[in-house]
Amino acid sequence: IVNADVQIGYLLRGFEKECESGFYYQAIPYTDRLNYSSAILCNIGYCMAVEKLFGIETPPRCQYARVIGGELARISDHLLCVGATALELNAFTPFLYGLQARELTWDLVNALCGARVTSNYVRIGGVSSDLPQGFADLCRNNFKRILELVGEAEGLLLENPIFRARMEGVSIMSPERLIEYGVTGPLLRAAGVDLDLRRTHPYLVYDQLDFDVPLGSTGDNMDRFLVRLEEMRQSVRIIEQCLQQMPDGPVDVNDPAVRFPAKGRVYGRMEEMINQFKLVTEGPKPPPGEAYVGTESANGEIGYYLVSDGTGKPYKCRARTPSFSNTQPLAELVRGRLLADMVPTFDMINMIGGECDR
Repeated sequence: IVNADVQIGYLLRGFEKECESGFYYQAIPYTDRLNYSSAILCNIGYCMAVEKLFGIETPPRCQYARVIGGELARISDHLLCVGATALELNAFTPFLYGLQARELTWDLVNALCGARVTSNYVRIGGVSSDLPQGFADLCRNNFKRILELVGEAEGLLLENPIFRARMEGVSIMSPERLIEYGVTGPLLRAAGVDLDLRRTHPYLVYDQLDFDVPLGSTGDNMDRFLVRLEEMRQSVRIIEQCLQQMPDGPVDVNDPAVRFPAKGRVYGRMEEMINQFKLVTEGPKPPPGEAYVGTESANGEIGYYLVSDGTGKPYKCRARTPSFSNTQPLAELVRGRLLADMVPTFDMINMIGGECDR
């Protein structure tokens, strides 16, 4: 490869302008579709940005529920990335193992909120529903099989000399150069940079949880692959701690100006029906101001910048999506490599089209 001209502008849905044309809560399904491999992680950052405009903090049980949902989404995203990489390097069986493990993960997401892919789980001021009865036992049963499948896939790939030759020493980039490009997430940590927003800028209850941030040393495709494998295991560890530590209590703020009332109360109480009517017709109205919240998605930092003019619709919505930044160094990563090296390098960037929507 002498050079590459990377074009990313062929999926234009007008995400930011769509968010500005509707009420704050109407943008949540749009965030689902920024990264359809880990939608809940996209929900969390947006809703936290709106909550920052309002100056509210969600109840502890809600924060644990968000962490659980987000880490399940991270696992499903990494499973697809790792499995698809194996498939595109002609390792079909590990791909099937990855898909089976992802289905088990999606079973947990489905139990959590009634959806599998575009989940629409997080709400402004809370989540759509509390954890269902028996969810902890379901998690433990599924995690056992998920980790077995990940281990089997890992063994097949790392013991395969062809896979190792296609990954090791391929598309190395220095930490300094990655930072200049604005790269975050597993790509940056694979080069040895200890930057994980869950640790460096803790949010929700991550500062109360014990987990490791896996780092690479070489910064090649193999390090990127191994970092994602270990992050899945750390996500399981995080969820297990959440299930043990999760306190009782509400999963929503008790504020009718922010959170929709429960349908059962709307049908039986005049005040609740009025609150529902006001939110549906006018939207929640944060005070004028601006807010930015960045969180750690599966691919890196996803951030939302919102400007409020005091109405029910955001005056400005701007999304800082990791795939947009992480795809920038692709040309430099493959320059001077063989054409075949494009495949694993692009796979390890894990570019999601919805995040490159501009």
